[in-house]
Amino acid sequence: MCTPERAVRCLSVAVLFLVGAAASIATAPVAAAEPLYRLGSPLADGDLVGWNIDVAADGAGLPPGQGSVAEGKAVYDAKCAACHGAKGEGKPANQLVGGSVRPPAAVKTVGSFWPYATTLYDYVNRSMPWDRPQSLTPNEVYSVSAYILNLNGIVPDSAVLDAVSLPKVRMPNRDGFTTPDPRPDTR
Repeated sequence: MCTPERAVRCLSVAVLFLVGAAASIATAPVAAAEPLYRLGSPLADGDLVGWNIDVAADGAGLPPGQGSVAEGKAVYDAKCAACHGAKGEGKPANQLVGGSVRPPAAVKTVGSFWPYATTLYDYVNRSMPWDRPQSLTPNEVYSVSAYILNLNGIVPDSAVLDAVSLPKVRMPNRDGFTTPDPRPDTR
């Protein structure tokens, strides 16, 4: 029993015990990794394919397919206009067309704010329509992307987008996210 008179000795014994325990853990052989709770099963190579749907700014990850502005109007009218308005003007959901990034009346839309057209494909593919996300085919997503970009005056009426042409679309705000640092001590 540790009494106040023996406290230093008890504390020393406790520290030595902890140091020894830590040393034995550090030098103990590592057992084969066994799941702690033994729930689930290891993933097979193809298990994540359906989840790997991200599209990079340079177009990496875009699937095969294509879509025209005219096809996009039909898909938009059927699956998007109820939320985003007949011409992308918004209400009840976000405005997609027009807008400006200039204060005080900034309205950030696909046409005024987004720096890459591939982001439009990625977002529509993952999230739209809001009540059935990921229900559009790649051709429908390319088509809707073409139509929205056309409404913003970014691609012509004759545009057909695919994995090669979509990354080449130059968005109006492409360079809007890289501005020189105005602080004098950084020059």
